[in-house]
Amino acid sequence: MPTRPLGRTGMEITTVGFGAWAIGGPWAFGWGPQDDDDSVAAIHHAVSLGINWIDTAAVYGRGHSEEVVGRALRELPEADRPLVFTKGGLTWDEARPDAAPDRVLAPDSIRRECEASLRRLGVERIDLYQFHWPDESGVPVEESWGAMLELIAEGKVRAGGVSNFDVGLLERCEAVGHVGTLQPPLSLIERRAGGAEIPWCREHGTGVIVYSPMQSGLLTGRWTRERSATLDPGDWRAQNPEFTSPRLERNLALADALRPVAERHGVSVAAVAVAWTLHWPGVTAAIVGARSPEQVDGWIAAAGLRLTDADLEEIAAAVEATGAGQGPVRPA
Repeated sequence: MPTRPLGRTGMEITTVGFGAWAIGGPWAFGWGPQDDDDSVAAIHHAVSLGINWIDTAAVYGRGHSEEVVGRALRELPEADRPLVFTKGGLTWDEARPDAAPDRVLAPDSIRRECEASLRRLGVERIDLYQFHWPDESGVPVEESWGAMLELIAEGKVRAGGVSNFDVGLLERCEAVGHVGTLQPPLSLIERRAGGAEIPWCREHGTGVIVYSPMQSGLLTGRWTRERSATLDPGDWRAQNPEFTSPRLERNLALADALRPVAERHGVSVAAVAVAWTLHWPGVTAAIVGARSPEQVDGWIAAAGLRLTDADLEEIAAAVEATGAGQGPVRPA
């Protein structure tokens, strides 16, 4: 399994990692009910194939995803345990299970969340702790990032990063202390980070792990209009514009356009979609979700897939022809 250095964190990570958003089960932005046994089996299968990191977050299932990851870790020999990345900064009210979480990066809240994540995961140190979204409570980001640096100094966190931050926020954090990583969305549909945040990270030695490279299932090559129409009411995608007309038709046309590339390389459409994100200069790795071992098998080939210039040009032409998404159409 190919690896790359994660910025200046000192960690070498595989080019694809296991994403644990969906396995959290029901919550405001959940994917509907999940089977924990299947989730654990998927994690173990990914690790057996060589994946050496998992990305989760406290808010996924309001703590449940971290608990499932913790169970999976306990059931693995210590020598086989992957690196664990998680995120904080989204708080919730247990009395309002369907309410959207609040974006809070107050230092005392960050510390409480970190301690709770350590307990749920069953680890003594979080390998990468990330701010999930920018604060909306009025706390200056400099104070928030200062709290992150304190957690690192205390040994509770190995490296610190941010998710969904723009260049302005990255600059403000960097002035306080180096930003270890950024986690932005990047896919053939959501391409905007390729024009600003990813180049910034490349210039500053900040590792980049992108999320939703298959656009939450749309670019697997297996999505259909019928599937969108029958999504579980508890699945956040049922209300997402990318999964409804008129965007859905453009997105499905783009996925279909990846089939000739996939056939030439003998891989799945999903693998091509994920591999495309790995060709962006500055991108370290991609987070790819799975809820069963079979789903892992569907995209694992992306880790070592090398797309040619001709492939990238063909894909760029398809993006332009379909009009899907926003942002630069091919890696710089």
